[in-house]
Amino acid sequence: MIKAHQVLLASTLLLCLRAHAQRSAATSAPDPRRPWMNTALGPDQRADLVVQQLTLAEKIQLVHGIGWGPLRAGAPVPSDNNGGAGQILGVPRLGIPSLQEADSAVGIRMAAPESRYATLLPSVLGAAASWDTESAHLYGDVIGRELRAEGYNQSIGGGVDLARDPRNGRLFEYPGEDPVLAGYTVGNVIRGVQDNRILGDIKHYAFNDQETGRTVVDVHLSHKAAHESDLLAFELGIRIGHPASVMCSYNKYDGDWTCENDWLLNHVLKGQWKYPGFVVSDWEATHSTVKAAKAGLDIQMPGEEYFGKPLEQAVEAGTVPQARLDDMVHRLLRSMFAAGVIDHPPTPRTVVDPFKGREDAQHIAEESIVLLKNSRAVLPLNSASVHTIAVIGAHADVGVMSGGGSAQVDAPGGNAISPGQPTQWGSAVYFPSAPLQYIREHAPGARVQFDAGTDPAQAAALAKASDVAIVFADQYMSEGGDAPTLALPGQQDALIAAVAAANPRTVVVLVTGNPVAMPWVGQVAGVVEAWYPGIGGGQAIANLLFGTVNFSAKLPITFAKSEADLPHTRIFGMDYQAVNGGLPEHWVSEAKKVSFPADYSEGVRFGYKWFDSEGKQPLFPFGFGLSYTSYTYGALAVDSALGSATFTLTNSGKCAGTEIAQVYVQLPSASGERFRRLAGWQRVPLEPGESKTVTVSLERLAWASYNESKDGWEWLAGRYTVSVGGSSRDLPLRAEALVR
Repeated sequence: MIKAHQVLLASTLLLCLRAHAQRSAATSAPDPRRPWMNTALGPDQRADLVVQQLTLAEKIQLVHGIGWGPLRAGAPVPSDNNGGAGQILGVPRLGIPSLQEADSAVGIRMAAPESRYATLLPSVLGAAASWDTESAHLYGDVIGRELRAEGYNQSIGGGVDLARDPRNGRLFEYPGEDPVLAGYTVGNVIRGVQDNRILGDIKHYAFNDQETGRTVVDVHLSHKAAHESDLLAFELGIRIGHPASVMCSYNKYDGDWTCENDWLLNHVLKGQWKYPGFVVSDWEATHSTVKAAKAGLDIQMPGEEYFGKPLEQAVEAGTVPQARLDDMVHRLLRSMFAAGVIDHPPTPRTVVDPFKGREDAQHIAEESIVLLKNSRAVLPLNSASVHTIAVIGAHADVGVMSGGGSAQVDAPGGNAISPGQPTQWGSAVYFPSAPLQYIREHAPGARVQFDAGTDPAQAAALAKASDVAIVFADQYMSEGGDAPTLALPGQQDALIAAVAAANPRTVVVLVTGNPVAMPWVGQVAGVVEAWYPGIGGGQAIANLLFGTVNFSAKLPITFAKSEADLPHTRIFGMDYQAVNGGLPEHWVSEAKKVSFPADYSEGVRFGYKWFDSEGKQPLFPFGFGLSYTSYTYGALAVDSALGSATFTLTNSGKCAGTEIAQVYVQLPSASGERFRRLAGWQRVPLEPGESKTVTVSLERLAWASYNESKDGWEWLAGRYTVSVGGSSRDLPLRAEALVR
């Protein structure tokens, strides 16, 4: 029976809801003086209404911006500048806010000068090693929510360039060598960013695959190979993430800088892919006015030497049509409306939650760190039976290394190896997440000693007196330069060899931005690739070493034994002296006129596809990663339309774990291809002895061919081979599908 007080409560609640609805209706009623603020309209309609109200000067103002802020001496800094990498001034009289842009590849850069905190996430390459789209979304969510909290409304992260060369200085910002894994990873990162009503970005479009001479290198690659490799990563990332902007890169493609390349911008991006957002240049990657505008560049960053007064004059003279300028402005505004930054502007300079950020970063790291070798079951470490542990090298007593350049996040308290000292561009920054501290927490009864690793003999002596030796080795990588070789820098290889000779129970933990050669791999018992693991890296590494968390990550990039096994033994232009791949502001004008070629004659055959087609044995193959348990595959069935693959997966080991089951497709023999293509995967959690029937959906473009004469995708008729397993070289299941 309903009692009187319940009726009264319900009536009161109904009246409150009606009153709230009336207030909401009143506040959301469109202002007839500003019809573009009517949220019932679509973003394109709203953008068109604003464009109709803009003066020519206001339109020009919206297609270029300032950059570097106070970092550039004498640069004017607007009063509302948020201290980020760039700003495009808004139009206050129409309610259009400024665009406040922040470098945010692995977290927000330049937070410290404004007394703000930003979470350092694991490297993007590490995030790709999780093969987890939900984790990728979380990655973007951390960035998006912190951007909003700090008053920014655009991320300029979203790197999806492929690892054509494992020595690329920015690989830690990119998601590996496979276009499908890369596109799915970054597409979901973008979704996470934009779910916070922040404009997302995808970059560097396209072929920004090395830093050496990056401002002048001219990439040569067929349209077919481009679509099936680098451009496919962008196509999938855009399809999944719907980024507000695309940032064009520094380099050239087929003779034209990408920021004025008609084929890349107009034909492919805006034509074939029907991309509705705006194209923004990388900082100082604009080279012309009329050519760039007509080729599809929408916004110059930073400065106005091309898209300021010269563009205004070009429009007045008719050399750039008024309709093209309107389209440039429309694309920016529709992205702002679509993302929600006009209806829901961020509140600047509020405090982020560093504890939630750290927790999320640690979770991502635990899914990203790869176990590459585990001989004699040296791992997980048993705190009850291990009494002495030697921790050696890489400043593991104070923190973990991070990547540099425009992806460099400010460390809380300053660089952990030199607190209180200013950080210079190009110097390695360590974050205060000390593996030594967390190893000691996991083994409270053991004697855990640290050695800096600067004297191999001294480190070996400590290792010999210990039950187990954990050697940390790191490699600093940054925008602006590439690694000359695959070797670890300094004398770290010699250090590892000396320690391994002294103690057969040696585990190496690599904190690197790139794959590295391992001449000592046969001497050590364990190898762990931690990438740049972020602010929760020390704790994540310890949890995995001691088995609190099981390893699940797998390599998103092939590890070669040496440079001799790569398509190109040296980075293109290593001897080129005119431009050193340095910062844009260090260019001299003449350098813009001198280029050198990067001839990607291998086409799509790089990474695992190169090793497969050449019959080479990698050090560790793409998709590889060990666990503390084992898995058995069986009973493969393939959809006749190649839409999915179904199989059974069993945890045949003694502890719970998550397997990343991978599906590869080889095209019919008529294609001439002698390699498989990754077409799908799934993370499958399993308890010991548990079996599951797994169905993996296959990406249709993964097994498509690009027909240059038809200028479009096609699917060859014939017999396709589908293989399933735990890595690109461990595929116990195989079936064929006839496509007609």
